[in-house]
Amino acid sequence: MIVERNIKPYIVFSEDPILTGLQKITANQERIVFCVDEHGVLQGSLSDGDFRRWIVENSAADLTTSCLTVANRNVRTARHTTPPAELGTYMHRGVSHLPLVDQRGHLMAIAIDRADVLRIGRHEIGAGNPAFIIAEIGNNHNGSVDLAKKLVDLAAEAGADAVKFQLRDMEALYRQSGGSSAGEDLGAQYTLDLLSRVSLGADSLVEVFDHCKQHNIDVMCTPWDSPSVDVLVDYGIPGLKIASADLTNHELLNDAGSRGLPLILSTGMSREDEIRQTAALMQGLGSSYAMLHCQSTYPAPFKDVNLAYMDRLAEIGQCIVGYSGHERGFHVPVAAVARGARIIEKHFTIDTSMEGNDHKVSLLPDEFAQMVQQIREVEESTGESTPRQVSTGEMMNRVTLAKSLVAARPVAKGQVLTAEDVAVKSPGRGLQPNALPLLLGRTMRRSFSEGDFFFAGDLTDEVPTGRDFDFSRPWGLPVRYHDHAALIADCTPDFLEFHFSYKDLEIDVDSVFEQPLDMGFTTHLPDLFAGDFLVDLASRDDAIWERSISEVQRTIDITRSLTKWFTKEEEPIMVVTMGGFTADKHVAPSERPAMYSRIHDALKRLDTNGVRIAAQTLPPYPWLMGGQQFHNLFLDPKDTADFAAATGTKLCLDVSHSKLAANFLGMSFTEAVELMAPHTIHLHLVDATGVDGEGVQVAEGEVDWAALAEQLDRMTPDAPFIPEIWQGHVNSGEGFWTALDRLEKWF
Repeated sequence: MIVERNIKPYIVFSEDPILTGLQKITANQERIVFCVDEHGVLQGSLSDGDFRRWIVENSAADLTTSCLTVANRNVRTARHTTPPAELGTYMHRGVSHLPLVDQRGHLMAIAIDRADVLRIGRHEIGAGNPAFIIAEIGNNHNGSVDLAKKLVDLAAEAGADAVKFQLRDMEALYRQSGGSSAGEDLGAQYTLDLLSRVSLGADSLVEVFDHCKQHNIDVMCTPWDSPSVDVLVDYGIPGLKIASADLTNHELLNDAGSRGLPLILSTGMSREDEIRQTAALMQGLGSSYAMLHCQSTYPAPFKDVNLAYMDRLAEIGQCIVGYSGHERGFHVPVAAVARGARIIEKHFTIDTSMEGNDHKVSLLPDEFAQMVQQIREVEESTGESTPRQVSTGEMMNRVTLAKSLVAARPVAKGQVLTAEDVAVKSPGRGLQPNALPLLLGRTMRRSFSEGDFFFAGDLTDEVPTGRDFDFSRPWGLPVRYHDHAALIADCTPDFLEFHFSYKDLEIDVDSVFEQPLDMGFTTHLPDLFAGDFLVDLASRDDAIWERSISEVQRTIDITRSLTKWFTKEEEPIMVVTMGGFTADKHVAPSERPAMYSRIHDALKRLDTNGVRIAAQTLPPYPWLMGGQQFHNLFLDPKDTADFAAATGTKLCLDVSHSKLAANFLGMSFTEAVELMAPHTIHLHLVDATGVDGEGVQVAEGEVDWAALAEQLDRMTPDAPFIPEIWQGHVNSGEGFWTALDRLEKWF
């Protein structure tokens, strides 16, 4: 049972239009909202079922109709003071959300009949959500409010979802008045003496809790006694943590579990029968709870940790499980997440040499940050048990490293293919070797020289071909020196875009063309240069920076030399990936201005006479040199547009790259285009999926092409474009022709 006190996502005003109610239902994903008047008094409930019934019964339905008109006004309620154990009696006949009201009918909370999630503050914990990571400050503040606040700030910076403290009423907790340790065992004497010096009282902790709110981090606290439970409940703490030492303290558990707050219970030092008793108690109370596997020794030997017990704990508790770690390092919590832990608790300090057992098993802020990062990476890596898909990076490497079916000897058009006509050779641009049975016996629709690839089109009777397309703006084709003539055999584009390799830069331009072409051209800086060198005009390494400038200038000079082979007199555009990439992670936004400044300094060194430079917009995760890296510049549409406006640098808007960037940044792609289109002089039109699925065929990804076309026609109507489909050139340009066929509809 969840008692949700953050009711904002679940309420609408009675007079709000039904459309507002539907938006709230979609956002909260609970299929229901509650209608309240201006005073917060409950007036009805509105579910998606209520809406469906209303829309069926009212053929001329108007979405401006008020929510209350559609709502169910006969709503079952309970008092907000009802013990959680009794709330279950209200949950029958399909009722899963029970509004809890005060004596005047004000909506105070909502009871939700679910055990698969736990809600603490702003966090929903459970399957499909990131692990809830708690920085256990405990008493590591050493009795100092200032140190406690500093630890809160450091935990937030390290990526903790919540911080946790401890509260004791020494008079209520210990058997001797004033927490006296006279006559106690050595361990108890040490603990009592330490607590008398390092504990914070209720008023001081409340001050720290308020500091947590101001710094946007959730807070939990462990009450060691019933008076402390009262203090925490009165304050409005979003969740309680029960220490391992109190797992068998049923009096305290009954008190804490009857307050309608989510509980997290550690299970260290307890036998399995005791864990079962407590789980039964929690279920009887109707509490929303999770259990943490824990080894309560400081530090805990790795041989005693036994992460496999989490599986059994989940069965016993019938609840969410996590891990509270006291071992050295942080690799065990990372492994716990890989095994399914939904909550991680780890002690947190600024100095492990301070007095007290907790300091010795605590993580320092930089260690905690590393743990958080590695947990998030493990979560990202875990994925789902769905049919395997080949990633974008794998597809690129497959082309380079795999093998293909190729012609073993010349094959004439109309010839029936036999096994002697086919060989298996690298690279992997063509049909994979396992397609051989499908290929043999087919009549070839084209001729092959020895070594030519067989493609998927050779398994079909029809394949898209080039033609003269009709667009409202100049269009072109991405080409290489060796294939440009074949690609324009059946069509007449307005221009060609030469995507150079570094080997292409060594070719004598005059040996490529027999006569001038009646069209324009653009070029694209090589993605990779000799020696695995990547151009980086933002580099702080002077050697890399100087070579980058030199390679860009060399490409500009070659671009300039091409002009005599094209009749259109307009200055050619050269698309440049400016750099600013990193190998391991994205840089902080505060570091980007200096990197942009470095690029600006580099651009001022270039002789661009007769050539228009266009900085290519970039994706968050480029596939460079066979693996994923991280782009930082020309990624965020805001600073990209700012740089373009401040320096006069024009942009090549790569739709795939910028759609991936918008997804990564959580912003609307429409907004991204609005920011960058005014500075755009060239377009790469191609689809995208997720945050790293680039080069996708048009209309097979996530781009809204109709909306994009309207924006581009309005904001940059004359910018030329190419279809930048990955491997679009194979099979005589099949991917390009498919894209152009589809783009004609919108452009």
